[in-house]
Amino acid sequence: MSADRRKLLTGAAAGLGTVAVSGLASSLPGGAWAAGSDKPEKEEVRIGFIPLTDCASVVMASVLGFDKKYGVKIIPTKEASWAGVRDKLVNGELDMAHALYGMIYGVHLGVAGPKKDMAVLMTLNNNGQAITLSKKLADKGAVDGASLAKLMATDKREYTFAQTFPTGTHAMWLYYWMAAHGINPLKDAKVITVPPPQMVANMRVGNMDGYCVGEPWNHRAIVDGIGITAVTSQDIWKDHPEKVLASSGDFVKQYPNTARAVIMAVLEAGRWIDAGLQNKLKMADTIAEKAYVNTGVDAINQRILGRYQNGLGKTWDDPNYMKFFNDGQVNFPYLSDGMWFLTQHKRWGLLKDHPDYLAVAKQINQIDLYKQAASALKVNVPKEAMRSSKLIDGVVWDGSAPAKYADAFKVKA
Repeated sequence: MSADRRKLLTGAAAGLGTVAVSGLASSLPGGAWAAGSDKPEKEEVRIGFIPLTDCASVVMASVLGFDKKYGVKIIPTKEASWAGVRDKLVNGELDMAHALYGMIYGVHLGVAGPKKDMAVLMTLNNNGQAITLSKKLADKGAVDGASLAKLMATDKREYTFAQTFPTGTHAMWLYYWMAAHGINPLKDAKVITVPPPQMVANMRVGNMDGYCVGEPWNHRAIVDGIGITAVTSQDIWKDHPEKVLASSGDFVKQYPNTARAVIMAVLEAGRWIDAGLQNKLKMADTIAEKAYVNTGVDAINQRILGRYQNGLGKTWDDPNYMKFFNDGQVNFPYLSDGMWFLTQHKRWGLLKDHPDYLAVAKQINQIDLYKQAASALKVNVPKEAMRSSKLIDGVVWDGSAPAKYADAFKVKA
């Protein structure tokens, strides 16, 4: 990034600053920062990220200097795959990560690789993922769930679809959407795991018929003329939880002040991104750079404003586009959000038995720590740790009866 652009962005951030370090003493329990009790125990924090639009609040917290306000230095480290992020979180090479919600839960329960206690510090974004189908499928009439199901039933062959990590969000959106249209993803198709930045290249050479991934890799397929958007993730579940800021459970226990400081910096960055058009465009310009997402800014700067096209001539403005703050509604780590992923892990055979859904979510989601950070920033916090949502198949999820919910699906493993 050029020095001029960094200066411009940092200046913009300063204009939107809200809580200085000196304001922490009265806001946070436990005494004054100046006295040392709230001082971050670890000042440099390595945060892994995957090249996706929704890494933006972590990256911008560093680029705009929000981290320095809270006594930490965020070092964003670009990773090649979610499996790599998982391994580095588990072995301590990374302190934190921009991570898949379901991946963190999978690691905690030992169904996503090595078992280790994990922590979700906050939700980074809602919405903004999609399912892309190849142009070849679209040319045969498969442009949405219903027409895909029809084609797969009449034109028999092996259909291959890709997700980004077996217990992650994209696998769960893909499976849920296919099942809602009568396709059993585990029986009627071959499902493979592909890192997000490699999706477009793999589709280009014919390795898959479709994939679910975060932006900009859905819009990129349209720009490159190789794919179409069949459905957005917000059409599967409006305002769904997506990426989280995660660490190991040990990290939070050892460095609670550091964790809280990073939450505050990333919260403030999310608020800055969502504050207006110019901020979003500056964000897109920044994260498109080689050090971050490494793509043309044109692949990023439309869908972050809710300007969608499906690659077949249809365009629309979607009010439920990717949000990073939305008056604080995005970031609270709802227990019911984490529990939902467990219900889907059980549905698809990733978990053999029902876990204690609520107990697991309470272990992982750091609600008290988040509330402390939000309170210091005067960010709204919901009264309840559960929320209710209706998904694409009309079924309501509210966290009240997770085992019953998980067992009720007709299409499952």
